[in-house]
Parts: sequence; C-alpha cells; structure tokens
Amino acid sequence: MKKSFQIIALLLFSISIQAQDKKAKDLLNQVTAIVKSYDNIVIDFKYSLHNSKENIHQDSKGNVTLKGNQYVLNFMGVTKVFDGKKSYTIVPEDEEVTISSVNENDDSAVTPSKMLTFFNSGYKCTMDKLEDIKGRKIQYIKLIPMNAKDQRKEILLGIDVQTKHIYNLIETGKKGTKTTLTVNSFKTNQPLSKNQFTFVASKYPNYYINKLD
Repeated sequence: MKKSFQIIALLLFSISIQAQDKKAKDLLNQVTAIVKSYDNIVIDFKYSLHNSKENIHQDSKGNVTLKGNQYVLNFMGVTKVFDGKKSYTIVPEDEEVTISSVNENDDSAVTPSKMLTFFNSGYKCTMDKLEDIKGRKIQYIKLIPMNAKDQRKEILLGIDVQTKHIYNLIETGKKGTKTTLTVNSFKTNQPLSKNQFTFVASKYPNYYINKLD
C-alpha cells in the first residue's frame, strides 16, 4: 500500500511539473509574440554584478534601441551599433572603432537583438514565484541551461503579468556570481532617424579603425 501511495505521489508530481512547464512556455510565447509585434523598442536598464566570495560589486546603467535584428547599445561608456550586417564597437576612451561581421543566425552569438527572445531554445523552463513589485505583479520563470558546459546555474526571468514585458533577469553562475538586469523604461514604436543604425565614420575623424574582417 505504501508503495502504491509513493507511485501515485510521483505521478502527481510529474503531472504538476508538466503543467508548470506548459504554463511557463505559454507565457514565454506570449512575451515573444508581443515583442515581435513592435516596430522598434527602446530600453533603459540597470545592470548589477555581485560575487560575495570574490568581493565584487558593480552597478552600471545603459540603454538599447532595437529594430528587427538591428540595434544601438550604450553601456559602460561603449557604443555598439549593428546595422544588420556588421557590428561597430565605438570606444571613446581609446578613440577606437572595431568593425566585425556578426552571424545573427548563430545560436551561440549573444546579441542585444536576442535579449528579449533568447529563452526560446536551450533551456528547461518552469513557473517560479509571483511577486508584487511597486504595484506590478511580476511572474518569474526559472530557466535551466540544457548545455552542461554552460557556466550559468539558472536564470530567473521576471515578466510583468499585465503587459507581458520583461521586467528583469536574474542570472546565477555556478561559481556564485549573480548578475541582475532590470528594465527601468520600456518604450515601443518610437520615432527613429533614418541613420539610427548606420555607422558614420566622419563623426570619428581621429579614431583608429580596427577592421577584423
């Protein structure tokens, strides 16, 4: 009899996990569909990195403008522009521009244009905690990398229940490093200039141009 109860409990647990997986995937699909419905997205964010063992604490702010697979990212004093074919990394401190090709179809290439849809493959997902943050209900989904070589232990993806926009992303590494990206402002369908994603060399006359390919 005891064994029968154990089997039933196991089955119920399995069904519960599968149901959680389906709910998590359904929510992620909604997030993806909404993101793809916008012509462009402009995000201001805060980035925090902490590792108590190594006594590392770092906070930074940045912003990114996204349109399709094109983007302009400003972060930690560096501007990165991707026009759909080439990437331009502009470093004012060094007066240098690095130009390289990016294969956007490469699943291993992590780019800003994928930051709102990266979770669609390569992860096991389950529903996690639901929190009330400043009057907003944030549903967290736990993502576990399927690649054993991945140095990340888990990712918690916070999603605004009402808007289906990503609120934050909490990444925990296997060595104890925790990074948090929090969206401070999420604007959509903004008026952008025609040269928004175009690198204009004349703006950087004294910069060293480093072409990698």
